[in-house]
Amino acid sequence: MSSQSAPVVIITGASSGVGLWAAKALAARGWHVVMACRDLAKAEAAAREIAIPADRRTLLHIDLGSQASVRGFVADFLATGLPLDALVCNAAVYLPRAKAPIRSPEGYEISVATNYFGHFLLANLLLAKLAAAKAPRLVTLGTVTANSAEFGGKVPIPAPADLGELQGLAAGFLAPVAMIDGKAFKPGKAYKDSKLCTMIMSRELHRRFHDTTGIMFATLYPGCVAETPLFRHAPPLFRKIFPWFQKNVTKGYVSQPLSGERVADVVADPRFTRSGVHWSWGNRQQPGREAFAQPLSAKANDAARGARLWELTATLTGL
Repeated sequence: MSSQSAPVVIITGASSGVGLWAAKALAARGWHVVMACRDLAKAEAAAREIAIPADRRTLLHIDLGSQASVRGFVADFLATGLPLDALVCNAAVYLPRAKAPIRSPEGYEISVATNYFGHFLLANLLLAKLAAAKAPRLVTLGTVTANSAEFGGKVPIPAPADLGELQGLAAGFLAPVAMIDGKAFKPGKAYKDSKLCTMIMSRELHRRFHDTTGIMFATLYPGCVAETPLFRHAPPLFRKIFPWFQKNVTKGYVSQPLSGERVADVVADPRFTRSGVHWSWGNRQQPGREAFAQPLSAKANDAARGARLWELTATLTGL
C-alpha cells in the first residue's frame, strides 16, 4: 500500500505516552498518522526514537487549550489535501498540584479547556471531512476514574467526577468559576470532570450523527498506563509508587506500547465497529483477555443531560 492510498488518522497528543505508541502501532498497520502536537520538535524526536517511518507521519501543530489553535490546525490539515479516516482524541493535561486555576486564552480552566473543549471543537470541525471516508471512526480516550459505574470512579481522592447541574458552564465558565459544577476548585477533580465530559461527548456524537454519517463513535480505557508522561506533574513519590502499586497490587498496569496497540485496535480492527460503546480490557489485566463493552454511569448515559452539556459547550466554543 502506498503512502498516498493509506488510510489517514489524526492523533492528538502524539508526542508521548499513549498517543505516541498508538501512532507507532497504526503506522505499522499501514496507516498514515497525522501527529497533532503542541511541541513539534518533541514529536519529531519521539517519532524518530521509536522508529515511526518518516513517510508514514505528518506533524501538525495544535494547542488544544486554545480554540484559535484548534481552528488553525483544522485549516492546516485541510490544506494538506489528505483524506481523513479516523480521529483519535487522546491529548490531556493533568495538573494535580495546581494551587489555583490556570486559564486558557479564552479564560477557561485549562484541564477542561484542553481535554474537553478542544476536542469538542476539533471533532465538530472535522465531522464533515471524516464522514466522507468509507468506514470512519472517531475514538476518544476515557478513564476509569471518570466512570462512577466502576470502583475506580468512586475513589474520593480528591473527589469523584461530578458535573453537578452544569452550573459552572451555564454561568459562562470564566473567573472566578473554574469547575463545571460551579464549586470550589479542585485540580484533580477538574481532570476527572473533563474526561467524563469527553465520554459523554462521544455518546452524544453517536446519538446525533452515527445514523446520518456512518461514523463509528467509541471511547476506550486501555488499562492503567501508570508510567505515561500524563503524570509528570504529580508528586515524585506518587510517580515512584503508583506504577509499582498497579503492577503488584491492583494488577491494572498496562505498558505504553500495549496501550497504543489497544487504541490501534479500536481505530482499525473489524472487531470494533459498534458505535456508542466504551471499550475496556478490565481493571485487573489478564493475558489474552478480549475487550468488552463497559457500561458507563447513569448520568453519563442520560440523553437530556448529554444534550444540555452539548448546548452549553457549543456556546463556549463558538459553534
